[in-house]
Amino acid sequence: MTLENFVSESKLDTLQELEKALLLAFFHLKKEGLTEFGASQCARWMNDLHMGKPNVSRLEDNLRRSPKTVSGTKKGLFRLHHTYLKELDAVFPQFAQKSQEVMDDGTILPPAVYEKTYGYISTLAKEINSSYEHNIFDGCAVLMRRLEEVLLILSYQNLGIDGAIRDANGNYLLLEGIVKDAVGNIKLDLSRNSKTMVEEVRKLGNYSAHKITYICRREYIREKIDDYRALVDELLNKSGARK
Repeated sequence: MTLENFVSESKLDTLQELEKALLLAFFHLKKEGLTEFGASQCARWMNDLHMGKPNVSRLEDNLRRSPKTVSGTKKGLFRLHHTYLKELDAVFPQFAQKSQEVMDDGTILPPAVYEKTYGYISTLAKEINSSYEHNIFDGCAVLMRRLEEVLLILSYQNLGIDGAIRDANGNYLLLEGIVKDAVGNIKLDLSRNSKTMVEEVRKLGNYSAHKITYICRREYIREKIDDYRALVDELLNKSGARK
């Protein structure tokens, strides 16, 4: 659970100052293992969330008097009372579950490229970024290929020309066939760089997925990042997938 999600689910902005501090201490305990906290730290958390910065002395007095806290190992530090922790664990069971959220830094595809698209496209973009950032380069190459295939099909559909990439039974062609048509399709009208990139990305992903002894490396992907980003941006526009 992200801090944004927690603030929303707990309705933090509607609570009194002390409750805000206690809930934020709970969040940081669960996310970062922060077992002890001080009033000044709580005040900073609230200020960072644009909820106002409380008077630190007053907040410290309220934390000391609260039955939901116990004294920490040093003066001015507090811990959440175990009974209160149990109550919060019951209210927010999400913290006991392993998160499925994909964490990434937008290295290959920054949020500005994909944030206003369909959820599954955003997830693929984050997975591409995360796999690259965590040195999973074969996985990154395969995901890059997959996103290209998805966006090409969506583009054909949006332009009403998807019959050009279906076989006699109405099934979509393999990516090799789709790319072959895309390069010369006048209605799709790919830019010069994108015509080159669709085949390069297809091959890169194929090598990682199918070549037994092949291992993708950072530099194989790094040299293609700018052109791949431009390809994805172009296909998002042609596909109508931007909201």
